[in-house]
Amino acid sequence: MRAKAASINTSEGLTSPTGRTFSVGGHVLTAPRAVPGLHLVATPIGNLGDITLRALETLAGVDIIACEDTRITRRLTERYAISAQLKPYHEHNAALARPKILERLAQGASIALVSDAGTPLISDPGFKLVREVCAAGHQVMALPGPSSVLTALSVAALPTDRFFFEGFLPPKATARRTRLAELARIEATLVMFESGNRVQDTLADLADIMGARDAAICREMTKMHEDIRRAPVAELAQAADALETRGEFVLVIGPPPAGAQIMAADELDNLLRSALQRDSVKDAVAQAVELSGRPRREIYARALELARETNKEANRQVGAKGEHGED
Repeated sequence: MRAKAASINTSEGLTSPTGRTFSVGGHVLTAPRAVPGLHLVATPIGNLGDITLRALETLAGVDIIACEDTRITRRLTERYAISAQLKPYHEHNAALARPKILERLAQGASIALVSDAGTPLISDPGFKLVREVCAAGHQVMALPGPSSVLTALSVAALPTDRFFFEGFLPPKATARRTRLAELARIEATLVMFESGNRVQDTLADLADIMGARDAAICREMTKMHEDIRRAPVAELAQAADALETRGEFVLVIGPPPAGAQIMAADELDNLLRSALQRDSVKDAVAQAVELSGRPRREIYARALELARETNKEANRQVGAKGEHGED
């Protein structure tokens, strides 16, 4: 009953002396009080002009804006002359902040949740909040808008009928390469975030594992220094030393070639054993990469392991002959 009564009172913003207003192009517009509940508001990923009128009206009409970094969100609210109460909600304070948000919602408050950039819950800590808000029976409303994932896909010139969003890769090299080897088996365009201080190392790993695939590096999208580079992964990795590493990166990697099949592990072992009987490790690996659809690094490691096993078995047999003598 509380939520129903609050939702009817939409004229508060029209008469309040404090005003629920926002400004666009020098024109001051009045926002009605937002209905009680949690409003998930997408915000610009760079250019502050990329925000919807509905988002501005909601940000001006809610009681509280919960945001990752109040300093970043304040740039947006100041740009559009929104007088709003900003409260931090991020991974470090979420456990303490969630109960307070739920308490305010129970009192009939309207609260907006925003991330630093883009759509909330995409690589930010909003999931647990939304889950608990839903469990408590409060309304959750989404206001769609900017998304760095979809923006990168739209400009990458790569297939978009099926894609897999990875988010951030593991920061440590071994874990990152292991994860990339797993991602290489997915028959879809891959989208991942990366920080400027790791992007060159990640490109090198991608070149080793998926070097022949087409890709795009999307840096600072929608901002003044936007930079989109499209080429096979190996070429992008070769030019990585000249890459400006300041800013936000989204990497888009094309899917495996049409008809490519990932060879089963036992089949790969049989292929490598056969090739190692007549070729060097290098040549055996090259053949297996072409035929198996598996990443080069994985195949190389397995080839070395099989070569060691073969040599160990050969040495054992030689030792056995020496102990028993020869006819």
